[in-house]
Amino acid sequence: MRKSALFAFALVVAALVALGLVVLSSASEANGIRLHKDAYFFMKRQFIYLGIGIVIAVAAALFDYHGWRDIPGLAWLFYIAVAILLLFVFPQLGGREINGSFRWIKLGPVNVQPSEFAKLAIVIMLAVWLDRAAWRVELFVKGLVVPCCLVAVYALLVIKEPDFGSVMVIGAAGGLVMFVAGVRLRHLIPAGIVGAVGAGVVMAFNANRVRRLLAFLNSSQETAEKVTTANMDAAAYQAHMALVAIKNGGILGVGLGKSMQKQYYLPECHTDFIFAVGAEELGLFFSIAVVVLFLVFFCISVYIARNASDRFGRFLVIGMAFIVFFQAVFNLGVVCEALPTKGMALPFFSYGGTNLLSAFFAVGTILSVGIHSYRDKKRILARSVLTRV
Repeated sequence: MRKSALFAFALVVAALVALGLVVLSSASEANGIRLHKDAYFFMKRQFIYLGIGIVIAVAAALFDYHGWRDIPGLAWLFYIAVAILLLFVFPQLGGREINGSFRWIKLGPVNVQPSEFAKLAIVIMLAVWLDRAAWRVELFVKGLVVPCCLVAVYALLVIKEPDFGSVMVIGAAGGLVMFVAGVRLRHLIPAGIVGAVGAGVVMAFNANRVRRLLAFLNSSQETAEKVTTANMDAAAYQAHMALVAIKNGGILGVGLGKSMQKQYYLPECHTDFIFAVGAEELGLFFSIAVVVLFLVFFCISVYIARNASDRFGRFLVIGMAFIVFFQAVFNLGVVCEALPTKGMALPFFSYGGTNLLSAFFAVGTILSVGIHSYRDKKRILARSVLTRV
C-alpha cells in the first residue's frame, strides 16, 4: 500500500465535494427562494451536513476497521439498529410521507432516511459473516442462504416504503461482496435471478414505477413526435428537462448561476437532477470532470482493496466504493435519459444530509482499510529488517 494512493483518494473526494458545493450553490437558489424565502437555505444546511460528514469520515478512518469483526456483536448491533430504524419509517410508527413514499423519519428540523444506512450496514454485516465463514463460503447454507437472508431482511423492509432504488443498491452491493468473497457462481447467479424477478414482480404491481418505465420506453417516440411538455407524461418530464439543460450547456456552458432550467422548469434541480444544472452552466468539461473523478474514485478504491492486509478489508472497500460509484453511475444514466427515471442522489453533489453522511462514512471506512494496511506493511518491513540484522 502506497501512502500516495491514500492522498490521491482523499484529493479526489475533496474535488468531488468542492465541485458539488459550487454547483449546489447555484442549483438550489431558485428553490430556496420559492420554498423558504432564502436563496441560501439549502447551502446553509448542506454546510452543516458537510461538517458532520467530515467528522464521521475522520472518525471512521481512525477507527480500526477490524473492530467491526473483532468487537463481539458490533456488526450485529449496527445491522439490527438499522432494521429497527427501517421499521420506524412506516406511517403506523410515525414515518413521514414525501411524494407518496414513506422513507424518512422526522427528527426535529431534519429528515433521516434509514435506507442510506442500510446500504452501509449490509456491506459491513456480509463482510464480517463471509470473512468468518472462510472456506465455508463455498457451501450452500453458509455461503449463500445466510447472506441472502441478511440482504432479504433489508430488501423487504425498504421495498415496502417503497424505494426500489435503494433495494437495487442493497442487492447489488450484497451480491458483489459475496462474489468477491468466493461464493460459488452456480449458487450466486440463480439467487440473483430470483431476486431480480421478485423485485420485478413487485414493481409490476406498483403503478408509479410502471408509469415511469413506460415513459422511458416511449421517450424516443415522444421526442420524434415532438410532444409538448404540457402533454408529456409526468414521469418523463424531468428527464426531458434535464436533457434540455445539458444541450443548452454545450461545450463551455452558459455560465455559473445562469441556468434557465433551474428556474422551476426542473423541480428536483438541487437533488436528483443537479448534474443537469452543472452541465448547463459549466458545459461539457464539467460533465467529463465528474465522470473522470468518479472513475478515479473507484479505481483507487480497487487499488486499496487489492493491497489490503486481509480479505475482510478487501470486502469492506469493494462494498463501500461500489455503493458510491453505483449511485453515481445510475444517477448520471437517469439524467442523460439512458435509464428509467428513479430518484437516486448523486453522491457529494445532491442536497441531502443522510446521503452525504453515508457517503462520508464509506470514504472513512475505505481510508481506514488503507491507513491500517499501510501501517501493517511498515511493521512487516521493520520486522524483516530487524530479522536480517
